[in-house]
Amino acid sequence: MDSPKTPDELADVVAGPVLHPGSAGYAEECATYNLAVTHRPAVVVGATCAADVSAALRYAAGHELPVAVLATGHQAIVPADGAVLITTRRVTGVQVDPERRSVRVGAGERWQAVADAAAEHGLAPLAGSSPLVGVVGYTLGGGLSPMLGRAYGWAADHVTAIDVVTADGEHHRTGPQAEAELFNALLGGKSNLGVVTAIEFGLFPVERLYAGGLFFAGTDAPAVLRTYAKVADNAPDELTTSIAFLRLPPLPGVPDLLAGKFVVHVRFSYAGSSGDGAALAEPLRAAAPVLLDTLREMPFGSFAEIHSDPVDPAPFLERTEVVASLPEEAVQELLELAGPEADCPVHFVELRHLGGALSRPAAHAAGHRDGQFAVWVVAVGMPAELTAQKAFADELFARLTPWSTGRRYLNFMSTEDLDAVETAYDTPVWERLRAAKHRYDPANLLRLNHNIAPTGNGPRHD
Repeated sequence: MDSPKTPDELADVVAGPVLHPGSAGYAEECATYNLAVTHRPAVVVGATCAADVSAALRYAAGHELPVAVLATGHQAIVPADGAVLITTRRVTGVQVDPERRSVRVGAGERWQAVADAAAEHGLAPLAGSSPLVGVVGYTLGGGLSPMLGRAYGWAADHVTAIDVVTADGEHHRTGPQAEAELFNALLGGKSNLGVVTAIEFGLFPVERLYAGGLFFAGTDAPAVLRTYAKVADNAPDELTTSIAFLRLPPLPGVPDLLAGKFVVHVRFSYAGSSGDGAALAEPLRAAAPVLLDTLREMPFGSFAEIHSDPVDPAPFLERTEVVASLPEEAVQELLELAGPEADCPVHFVELRHLGGALSRPAAHAAGHRDGQFAVWVVAVGMPAELTAQKAFADELFARLTPWSTGRRYLNFMSTEDLDAVETAYDTPVWERLRAAKHRYDPANLLRLNHNIAPTGNGPRHD
């Protein structure tokens, strides 16, 4: 197939919009959820299908332009200035196969649509905490479900097929037995190996959860964190939890309970009976006076209530580290830096419990099998203005070094981690990813991301 040589030729062969700086709708097409990154591409292609993606990639290659991919922009990393930006929000479709307990999802879909479609058949996906996050990017980064992760594993573990267009514009349908090298590299490689247009994965027979949150005053953080550590240490695989130290500013949309206060939020999701779930939650309820208790039996489709993630776009910075354990010494370090007596500059510090089915081995490149907690630090604001917050994260992770696995969870990494992408993987996995990158994108066309440079030479972020 001939490559389109001019913007007009590109527009002629693409079914979706092809926009340039100054075009009506350009800014809206480039908009991200994380406002810390603003894209100003030379061309933005609103892809509607794999053929549109192929044309955009061939155009970029012909002009030696880097390529970025955008669905929802929750993990916006590198500005796509002067590049070709491919947006996938129009590549939609959710087709559930209830007999196979599986679903095929277009690249532009978000988790709520999948959860709703699956619920019609008594099934549930391994969704993330927010219903607004895109399915594909989340899954390619591993996919840590705060509802069912410990019960069933990483979302990437249950992918059965991926449709992708590689940097040369060629279409591939991959799976564990079909182009397995590419398939296993896409799961963990995110947008480094190609532009995914559809993904297929397993669903689970879960209709209801005993789930919600417990909110405590920040002054009770020591008692709550220590109790949480004990509950997590003895948790069955059906229980997936997290704990967050919240210091949210009094902004529109922030509830009065949280605005301008230090609050501890324990998130709780049990894939079992409400009676057993309540028994597991009892030590947490007894740890300190509860400001708000939202634990209840709920339909899976109401999963957004557990974390109550923000829905409006905002600029923010993320940092992460995976730890192998949470002994009393680590608890003390966390409390000293982020507890009630600390002058903590970040807006939240979170621990997500791993282990359980998340520890099961897999052939692909995603996930952390030896960690017990993913530590996640988030500060709201433009990264250039967050000097104190960056220093806080550096000190926190330095203090947690004795318990660290030395790895970071890819979906929680940000612009600050562009030179540390290798830490998201074990060394053999990293080398396999670089070899796959060399095979499928030797010119590193797809580099405006947490980039995996191909073996040999290739341009980096520009």
